[in-house]
Amino acid sequence: MHWSLITDPTGLPGAHQMAIDDALLRRAADGVAFLRWYGWSPACLSFGRNEPALTRYDRERIEALGLDTVRRPTGGRAVWHDVEVTYAVAGPAGLFGSLPETYRAIHDVIARGLGGLGVPAALAAAAPPQSPDAGACFASPAGGEVVVRGRKLVGSAQVREGNAFLQHGAILLVDRQDVVAQVTRGAAPASQATSLGEVLGRDVTFAEVSDAVTEAARAAWPGTWSSSSPPAVPAHNRYADPDWTWRR
Repeated sequence: MHWSLITDPTGLPGAHQMAIDDALLRRAADGVAFLRWYGWSPACLSFGRNEPALTRYDRERIEALGLDTVRRPTGGRAVWHDVEVTYAVAGPAGLFGSLPETYRAIHDVIARGLGGLGVPAALAAAAPPQSPDAGACFASPAGGEVVVRGRKLVGSAQVREGNAFLQHGAILLVDRQDVVAQVTRGAAPASQATSLGEVLGRDVTFAEVSDAVTEAARAAWPGTWSSSSPPAVPAHNRYADPDWTWRR
């Protein structure tokens, strides 16, 4: 397997970032794999592909607050992307096995990489799948997700299309997931999030996280590795279309 490593700490708007991840999914169908690191600017509220955003979240309040929004190509539930390190892994569908096997394989590498920084990360015990209307992503950990002392450190989502998969997720440097609760209609479940800053008691940098997990990935995922740039994507794409973001 040939792995392309893409590292871009410069934040871009959510619509652009989702279009890049979507492009990696398309390229992975040709038998190549990608590990990508990136950030968000401005901060952004993302919805899962099938999440009922119109009924769960207050669109008028979101727009009044000037919050950027995007709907991901992957499943899962809402995440506030702010002070974090975001990862994306794309590859052929059979690279790690089934969807649950892939979920755990990627999270195991993340946990091992973060362990090198002194984070006592573990994978959450198996649990029934959570529906898209079960509340925000960090309200509870799903089976196989990265947790520290039972609190969720990494929120991830996956999609499979044809012969390829994409999994991406947020590794929290600072926990600001309360923003999701502020724009949720009705009562919002209490957040179960934690952050690297909280766990380690210090500021943690983008480079520390991406370097540590990349090292763990190189050790765990055999093949050749090379650095590359993200693919170019059009500024106007479906992720920039409010009709896609608020389609349900």
